[in-house]
Amino acid sequence: MPPSRSRGVSRREFVKAAVAIGGASALSACLGRENPDLPQGPDDLSALPRRQHAWNAALSTDDHGNHLQPRHHLLLYLDYTGDGAPSDADRETVETALRSLERSYPRRHEGEVGLLFTVGYAPAYFERFDAALPDGVDLPAPEPLAPFEDPAPDEPDAVVHLASDYGSVVLAAEEALLGEQSTLNGREMDATVEGVFERASLAEDGPNRRTGFIGAGLPADNQDVNGIPDSEPVPDDSPLYMGFKSGFEGNQASEDRVTIGSGPFAGGTTQHVSQIHLNLGQWYEQDSREQREATMFCPAHADEDRIEGVGDNLGTDTGVEACAEDLDSDAREKGVVGHSQKTATVREDGSPIILRRDFDSTDGGQAGVHFLSLQSSIADFVRTREAMNGSDLAEDTAVRQRSNNGILQYMSVRRRGNYLLPPRENRALPSPRPSE
Repeated sequence: MPPSRSRGVSRREFVKAAVAIGGASALSACLGRENPDLPQGPDDLSALPRRQHAWNAALSTDDHGNHLQPRHHLLLYLDYTGDGAPSDADRETVETALRSLERSYPRRHEGEVGLLFTVGYAPAYFERFDAALPDGVDLPAPEPLAPFEDPAPDEPDAVVHLASDYGSVVLAAEEALLGEQSTLNGREMDATVEGVFERASLAEDGPNRRTGFIGAGLPADNQDVNGIPDSEPVPDDSPLYMGFKSGFEGNQASEDRVTIGSGPFAGGTTQHVSQIHLNLGQWYEQDSREQREATMFCPAHADEDRIEGVGDNLGTDTGVEACAEDLDSDAREKGVVGHSQKTATVREDGSPIILRRDFDSTDGGQAGVHFLSLQSSIADFVRTREAMNGSDLAEDTAVRQRSNNGILQYMSVRRRGNYLLPPRENRALPSPRPSE
């Protein structure tokens, strides 16, 4: 810790650092700080939801009813070790290992998340099969989605997203799943994925394990990284680096809305993950509070002083849907448009079409975001991202391509990946036509 820091290492900082480092030593140190008292999970798994992404029932809510994401996250990128289509024996091994995770920790215990996880598969995984994915499953290869970005594609075979309110649980689940320890929360693992999966080799030296956090106090405790000014400006109660909360229920698609409704993957969803670097020097040291409110939400919110602190007073809805009608006039007359204002234009029947479960990160010593969204079709994410670009506004008004165009100028998309999250019964090395 640099000598400029006046306070010691908090438990939250320590746990975040341990999750980022990984391995048995980090797990041991993390357990010494957290010492979670969690029971084992259920022996009978029949009551678990069919949808891998059905997390909301296990999540806490704030005073307004907004769902709060688990505090600690890990994205584990894996490649299948076999050649060609996976064998039934390998499928059974993977499913047994995943069920061991579910039996080792509860999804929720005494108001906190024990362990939640999903397993998703990239387009590259399905290329090993002769059959193609069925019509209606939209899973394109990742590509740039704006003229000013050039992200590297993430195309492992699979990605496992592990999440918990305890960093030690995330680390222990990673170690046990990969066969690096034989027990998990006092329970013997019935199988591991060792020999079936290995850590992925990603293009352009992409990290095959990515970590992060979300929750009040965590960004402030972990702001001594590149991309954040030395003045440590992140508010103490902010759940995210940019100083405002997100995840308002009124600005999120429902789990039903993002679920694939028919076909062999009915009950599943698609997942997009972007690795984004943040550069918040201007955000905190040059932009005023009013400017930050205008570019994050919309100019009307800033003009009328609608946002208190990190935005808790907004309840379950930011109210930016009304601002969406003023996009053109705000761009022409005020020379600025808001991030949420733009994305509010992409709704169906008044509701958003993607469910965000993103989290902040200090991977590589850089402030960043792992933007994780769920949607029934990757096309829904693409539509939302295109609205965020505001390209038409940039061409026709004083809003330049990135400056004053929402929060685009503070973000750099480094990597993108698309994944299919099958329902639980098909989550272990699925074929593109599981019913056949």
